[in-house]
Amino acid sequence: MNLTISPDGIELPPGSEVILRHQSWADYEGLLSSRRDRAAVKVYFGVKKQEIRLMAPLPGHSNRSATLTDLVKALLRHQNQDWHAFDPLTLKRVSQTGVEPDACFYIQNRLAILGKERIDLEIDPPPDLALEVDLTSFTQPADYEAIAIPELWIYRSQGLRIYIFDSEHYQESEVSGIFPDIAVKQLIPRYVELAWSQGSSSALRAFEAELA
Repeated sequence: MNLTISPDGIELPPGSEVILRHQSWADYEGLLSSRRDRAAVKVYFGVKKQEIRLMAPLPGHSNRSATLTDLVKALLRHQNQDWHAFDPLTLKRVSQTGVEPDACFYIQNRLAILGKERIDLEIDPPPDLALEVDLTSFTQPADYEAIAIPELWIYRSQGLRIYIFDSEHYQESEVSGIFPDIAVKQLIPRYVELAWSQGSSSALRAFEAELA
């Protein structure tokens, strides 16, 4: 595994995942600084295990992540809901956890963060929805508990898993709290994979037509 960390950045082959053990919050912040806000390598930190996880996405990950984000936007438009989206965004609880969802959405809390260059969870609310695509990695909902995002979606093995935060832990759910009247667990995987095999724009048009 060719992991290179230097003042010029972090280099990791696409599709690779590296776990650094016995790491501190200072080590995590140092890696973020080395990356210089370039998200070609995603960086996660968990104080309980004292681990930093680095992951370099493959093209299939990037495409599915972009499609999943577009499908959520289509759902929000369908429900006439306003939102503010970030892709990517580093979310941190100081000395506890650092995560980087593939995308996240502020919906109910969007007015609180409009125009902000940095999200500080000591004073700002967390996103209402976070999206993770697992192609070569394995996201644990527990990684997000300190961040307390109300709803987490994990797309893995051509299936969608929905997790709702109950103020302490994430509980898997068959229904989305944001889109309770739409069968997203059945619809989303179909169109994410359609985008990969037949093209993003055609899949999105087909999805919007089904919602209409």
